[in-house]
Amino acid sequence: MNLLFLIGFLEIEWVDILDILLVSLLIFNIYKLMQGTLAVRVSGGFLVLYFLYLLVQATEMELFTVILQQFMEVSVVVAVILFQQEIRKFLLILGKSTDLQESGFLGGIFHRKKTGLQSGFAISGILEAMKELGATNMGALMIISRNLSEMRGYLETGDELDAELSKRLLVSIFNKYSPLHDGAVIICEGRIQAARCILPVSENQKIPASMGLRHRAGIGMSEVTDTLILLVSEETGQLSVAQNGEIDHNLSLPEIRRKINAYLKRKN
Repeated sequence: MNLLFLIGFLEIEWVDILDILLVSLLIFNIYKLMQGTLAVRVSGGFLVLYFLYLLVQATEMELFTVILQQFMEVSVVVAVILFQQEIRKFLLILGKSTDLQESGFLGGIFHRKKTGLQSGFAISGILEAMKELGATNMGALMIISRNLSEMRGYLETGDELDAELSKRLLVSIFNKYSPLHDGAVIICEGRIQAARCILPVSENQKIPASMGLRHRAGIGMSEVTDTLILLVSEETGQLSVAQNGEIDHNLSLPEIRRKINAYLKRKN
């Protein structure tokens, strides 16, 4: 036994330190994998129920304990059903050595991952595209993110482009005759990373019924990720921005520029 030190009656060995570090690394990377999805909130709900179960068990509330115990016995099956997409992504990452580096599962140990957007972010191209799209009543949904890893799950739902950001390309994508127009464009690191991406739709009952699916998806995305959502209404041509579950309508281009600059200047 390679004893390292004692904490009261606990004997701490080198293998215990290694065990703690590996478990911490596993939990951290599982969180990063689920970051930006509803799975984080669902996991929080599971933790609340578990701590509640420990509390009622300690206070000897027999009826409540039996009810929560029955739930805990099937919680593994429930977790597999609820987190099937996240589990699938986790297994895919484990199965691909290139993804191991890019996802940060092992790459976080040996490489410092680059985050944030590049300095050459073409805000003018976005604004000019929104102006033209609004003038011609072409609907658009654009996601600006400072964290590419947070967007990985959403990139996989669409067509990955990794293209230079420009007004012409954005207008072409959202042209109603384009096969890529139906869905969202994800912009990160100064480039158009993907188009035709599927976003989570907000379930907020306070959203007016007059808002279409595009705006609901934009608000839903802003609820679960740290992103800035740019929207162009197909019906009115109005420009809107959604962030943190809130949406501002009928904004001018200078107002949108200020919001983009403020978002990009924030620290990750």
